[in-house]
Amino acid sequence: MTKQDLRIIYMGTPDFAVGPLKTLVESGFNIVAVVTGMDKPQGRGRKIQPTPVKEYAVEHNIPVLQPEKLKNPEFVEELRSYKADLQVVVAFRMLPEVVWDMPKMGTFNLHAALLPQYRGAAPLNWAVINGEKKTGVTTFLLDKDIDTGRIMLQKEVAIEDNDTVGTVHDKLMLVGQDLVVETVEKLIDGSMKFIDQDSLIGKDTILKHAPKSFKEDCRINFENDGDTIRNLVRGLSPYPAAFTTINVKGKEMGLKVFECEVEKCQNHEIPGKLITDNKKFAKISCKNGYIYLTDVQLEGKKRMKIIEFLRGINLEN
Repeated sequence: MTKQDLRIIYMGTPDFAVGPLKTLVESGFNIVAVVTGMDKPQGRGRKIQPTPVKEYAVEHNIPVLQPEKLKNPEFVEELRSYKADLQVVVAFRMLPEVVWDMPKMGTFNLHAALLPQYRGAAPLNWAVINGEKKTGVTTFLLDKDIDTGRIMLQKEVAIEDNDTVGTVHDKLMLVGQDLVVETVEKLIDGSMKFIDQDSLIGKDTILKHAPKSFKEDCRINFENDGDTIRNLVRGLSPYPAAFTTINVKGKEMGLKVFECEVEKCQNHEIPGKLITDNKKFAKISCKNGYIYLTDVQLEGKKRMKIIEFLRGINLEN
């Protein structure tokens, strides 16, 4: 079977999913249709916008399917009408068996972690939050359980000390698009070797999970040590962002923290106490020192560096 003969349906929604689709198209693969999320209102004007994947597909005359429910019989029949040999999933929602089991070559997913570690919805965030020094991408066949199917290919990527989830996202996006193409090529030429995830889990293996984060998961706990807090900030920056509250003119207001630095020292202050000169610095006491705020956003305001922030506001120590 050649690239042109292999009929591929591609499923994805955000920017992260555009790169692999673009690389497949530019490599000469036959993408017969794209499945993506619904158009949604975005921005201040709440104007209805297509997903990034839809935008790319429309520009390249690829048919687009936008089902509200993946089990809808009409959608399932429409999907079946494309007679796909293979389905490729990148940053999409969970598929029902009737969908992932449809193509004769199966459906594979690109996961932003080194499986079996960090199964779940937010692998990038949790790898950085947990202070990992490396992560990666994995292609694997979908099965009935979440992120447990047979591994196809993996590629490691380093997490540097100053990386945020945003910068790691960009690294993995580039590596991931090449891994998707390599995976399809190996499926075509029959050289793919599948690895059962259970074979990688020893009796002493501790599996780390990556559940979706909720608002309270993003709240900074200043009773933690500085490195733990900084990792949380890095792992949630730029989105959804770690946050705390500060007193502004007698009112408690939310403050998102995008970047911070750690000062390790003997500290007898109550955890969470704000100390500032209201000119150049603002720091908050934590378990083993202080967290210096360097890039923040007060609710209702724009994101700014701390010096600019302090110019326009007087904080209470």
